[in-house]
Amino acid sequence: MKERLQALQQEALNKVEEATTLDELQTIRVSYLGKKGPITEVLRGMGKLSPEERPVIGELANKVREVIANQLDHKKADLEAQALEKKLETEKIDVTLPGRPVSVGGAHLLTSIVEEIEDLFIGMGFEVREGPEVETDYYNFEALNLPKDHPARDMQDSFYITEELLMRTHTSPVQARTMNEYKGNKPVKMICPGKVYRRDTDDATHSHQFTQVEGLYVDKDVRMSDLKGVLNQFAKQFFGEEREIRLRPSFFPFTEPSVEMDISCKVCHGKGCSVCKQTGWIEILGGGMVHPRVLEMAGYDPSVYSGFAFGMGPERIAMLKYGVDDIRHFYTNDVRFLKQYHKA
Repeated sequence: MKERLQALQQEALNKVEEATTLDELQTIRVSYLGKKGPITEVLRGMGKLSPEERPVIGELANKVREVIANQLDHKKADLEAQALEKKLETEKIDVTLPGRPVSVGGAHLLTSIVEEIEDLFIGMGFEVREGPEVETDYYNFEALNLPKDHPARDMQDSFYITEELLMRTHTSPVQARTMNEYKGNKPVKMICPGKVYRRDTDDATHSHQFTQVEGLYVDKDVRMSDLKGVLNQFAKQFFGEEREIRLRPSFFPFTEPSVEMDISCKVCHGKGCSVCKQTGWIEILGGGMVHPRVLEMAGYDPSVYSGFAFGMGPERIAMLKYGVDDIRHFYTNDVRFLKQYHKA
């Protein structure tokens, strides 16, 4: 039995030395050291030995098992090292090659324009307020001096959910909500950006969904000249210091007096061209002094408080500033178009 164990050891060591793969090593390990292997069979036959031979054969069998296991481990480490070296050799990277640029996204042009508008007005002391896009009829119309039978509602016929709930047609309800929150006890100086919805036919200059940024300033002794100064600063900031503005009389139910604001055409510098339709001016936004009735409904005393409001469309601002000729470009998600303005 002693000779049998020594022969098994030498046989196993020879096979380990000849093995070239990890799978072959595993097969050898199972064959010689497994429960059904020859060494285990030798140990099971120790009952036939004399009491003097058993400890000798048992010690030898354990030593043989240990020698074979150690040799298997060493061989396994060698084969793994060889496999890693081969893999590194075949998969090495040439670090002298130029890198591949990583494509990164950027802000949507409208997002950039809105953030730029916000930064400008925050710098002038305005705060940014937001409100719900699903609005009540009261805040969307009635609190802004547009009762249910007012003809101006037809211009903003929108998407109704119920008779008293609709998708907001402008961001002015945020102004009414803010004034109601303050209960006529303190000044309001805010802008409210957000999405709005109207039943418009989509074309190059209209969309059923678009964005607005509206502003409101209510305090004691607020005058039309304050509105003109704020809008003049806005125009020069966005379109260049050389831009001139003009205010034309207009009508809005929630302001009185009301105005439309134009900026001088950057193409012809006021001389008249096809871009400005030969007028030298381009309409940009509307505004006016807050109607006394709107102040009263919000809890402000119009004999003490006055204010101005204005509203603009970031789409129109972007189209004028960057020469975009179709509002639908902002919403069709053409990556070729959007990538042009990632750094705008």
